[in-house]
Amino acid sequence: MEDRKDWYLEYEILHNRPGLLGDISSLLGMLSINIIMINGVEDAHRGMLLLCKEDKQMKRLVTILDTMQTIQVKKIRRPKLRDKLAVMHGRYIKSDSDDKKTFRFVRDELGILVDFMAELFKKDGHVLVGIRGMPRVGKTESVVAASVCANKKWLFLSSTLLKQTVRSQLIKHEYHKDYLYILDGIVSVKRSSDKHWGVIREVMQLPAVKVIEHPDVFVQHSEYTMEDFDYIIELRNNKDEEIKYDEINKPQFDDQDGFAMFDF
Repeated sequence: MEDRKDWYLEYEILHNRPGLLGDISSLLGMLSINIIMINGVEDAHRGMLLLCKEDKQMKRLVTILDTMQTIQVKKIRRPKLRDKLAVMHGRYIKSDSDDKKTFRFVRDELGILVDFMAELFKKDGHVLVGIRGMPRVGKTESVVAASVCANKKWLFLSSTLLKQTVRSQLIKHEYHKDYLYILDGIVSVKRSSDKHWGVIREVMQLPAVKVIEHPDVFVQHSEYTMEDFDYIIELRNNKDEEIKYDEINKPQFDDQDGFAMFDF
């Protein structure tokens, strides 16, 4: 099979005349450039995932497109994850302007969130992902769905998905790079034991993907820092919702069942 490279092309439509897309598609065909996927990605912007054998084909394409009065090329590059998701879902995911490793979603965007996390979970080696969000917004469910998409086995070190779960030991086959390890920072802090934290430290050394819900609480009560995270995901019910951990600052934890103390 011939080695071919994928590319991302994004252009702004300056004058949306009939047949414009057909003309561009015909041009791509004449240059032997294949269209993998195409979609509108922003207002009056169209994104394409392309496939071609030689870089000079893309250079010729850009040279010709620059002569067209109806469009303006905005991006031409090897596709990033955000580019692929933009073409798949028709919009770019939002990242923090100050912290480029933080990505923000609202509940209506669970589809693109799952696809985004699935791509992260496919990465090899140690990957540490933190996910922030208020209770019942869909954090754990999204992580599990993304694990399925990434064809990864998931394992809860701590969770409240069905009932409170805290693992104090793992069996031998559960220490494996093909597992995706999920833990709830609040559960691990509130219901923890030395054995549980021993398991966490062992898992942190594995060349595998780990997802920590409530990472701010986790780092506040552990030797880990926010700098250790490769990606931070924020999930809200709506874009104006504030993610608060006021109850975490109480002087000490109580022993009530569930998360009454945290209103969880």
